[in-house]
Amino acid sequence: MTTLYDPARILAALQPAFADLTDRFGSRIQAIEAPRPNEVYLQVQMDLVSGLCAQLYRKWQARLVSVFADDVREAAGVFHVYYVLALDAAQGFFVLRVPLTPEQGKVVSLANALPAVNWQEREIQDLFGIPLGGHPNPRRCALHDDWPEVHPLRKDFDVKTALPPFQGERHKFRKVEGEGVFQVPVGPVHAGIIEPGHFLFSVAGEPVLYLQIRLFYTHKGTEKLFENLPVSHGVRLAESISGDSSFAHATAFCHAIERASGIEAPPRARALRTVCLELERLYNHIADIGAIATDVAFVVANAHAMRLKETVLRLNGQLTGNRLLRGMACPGGVRFDWTTEQIKTISNFVRDLMPEFDSLVTLISESSSTRDRLETTGILTPKTARDLGVTGLAGRASGFNGDLRRDFPHTAYDQVQFTVPVYQEGDVLRRMQVRIDEVRQSLSIIEQVLARLPQGPVQVKVPDLHPGAVALGYVEGWRGEIFHWIRAAGPQRLARCKIKDPSLQNWPALSEAILGNIIPDFPVVNKSFNLSYSGTDR
Repeated sequence: MTTLYDPARILAALQPAFADLTDRFGSRIQAIEAPRPNEVYLQVQMDLVSGLCAQLYRKWQARLVSVFADDVREAAGVFHVYYVLALDAAQGFFVLRVPLTPEQGKVVSLANALPAVNWQEREIQDLFGIPLGGHPNPRRCALHDDWPEVHPLRKDFDVKTALPPFQGERHKFRKVEGEGVFQVPVGPVHAGIIEPGHFLFSVAGEPVLYLQIRLFYTHKGTEKLFENLPVSHGVRLAESISGDSSFAHATAFCHAIERASGIEAPPRARALRTVCLELERLYNHIADIGAIATDVAFVVANAHAMRLKETVLRLNGQLTGNRLLRGMACPGGVRFDWTTEQIKTISNFVRDLMPEFDSLVTLISESSSTRDRLETTGILTPKTARDLGVTGLAGRASGFNGDLRRDFPHTAYDQVQFTVPVYQEGDVLRRMQVRIDEVRQSLSIIEQVLARLPQGPVQVKVPDLHPGAVALGYVEGWRGEIFHWIRAAGPQRLARCKIKDPSLQNWPALSEAILGNIIPDFPVVNKSFNLSYSGTDR
């Protein structure tokens, strides 16, 4: 066994689980590294992954939050496959690293035991060309069926490659047969101003029997683009991953760079980041509350919500010069400070928004017809949510008691008090209620941060990255948890940046939530999740 860590440096709360794993599997763990106290790497062979995951799941209540690959053939002659497991109670991560040879390597699927890895394993097969064994549905995922045989995330694939015209059959959906069964296609081009996604409903009469989803029409090769940019330019790319989560993705990227560099943003910068994250949560949640209302024909409530959303966007523009908070985040902190007058404007805004938002909520809650349309519609049971690894607001409406702001705080969230709303019913009404609760909590968080806003610089210099340095950056975006994992190629270059948007994890839950409902309820069920095509497709 190779050891590149000081056991005493590992986070105290992770020590029991770490001791259990080394006692149980020690002779088969090839190497251990702990670049940070809450981020422990274990190098193992593929045949040990299922046993380690099972032990962490059953005994230590771990969650598998990301599965991805990395091409290190030039340096080590292998691919690396990573399994990132979060131990929420211990505020730490175990990362399993599996070397696979290009000639004989194969990813042994965990999807039968852990459905949450379904799309992530298939992405590895598509983008790296690593065979996938034992998967219940090993069809293409990130690349469509008519793509040529290319694997874009291999190092020997040039991002400027001009691919030949695509030929061959388009995606073939599974047939659902039976008396009275027919299929209704929706998309991939939609009537609304949204990105493309193909939904095929199989129905018998009105109830939906089966929903198949085909995404990745807007795949942009974002992870490949990170390999060709200086680190300082990577923030702008991160901001483009999902437009309504610009600041959250930028912060997760900056967090990864800072952890890899061994530095932390100054206290004032962390406080300003917290305010921006909550402003991003505010305008999205308020907009979704209104959109859910309009999908059940309550357009007056939507008009009120859009007016409130506009006030948040205008405040964003005053504070950062951009309505979506772009240009604010940077490695080492934030790009600019706020004046005393701007801070006073935020305080006044929060004070004025509270009664306005309460008025919107009252308007919706007093509409019995609205409640009738939302309650028991689009139910995602806690068991299904847990099996699929659903996170964020959709998970919290279905019993998932998790939030990175509370469980893995790293901005100013450890300096404030807030409650994480959790419901068990898992219907549209509770997904809207989670948003309502979180808006109120966000207003409270902003007030608390401003009341104790520290003085000092808002940015520190980020030292050069050490080639080969790895780090996991994370943030709780308004949809759910966002992860950016990086490996440095040089002082200012990245060899790999893995992006995990919560939508990638949550889209399959929509197929489960719509079952037994009628097609006219799909818009409101879909909106209650409000998942990102761009964040998924990348």
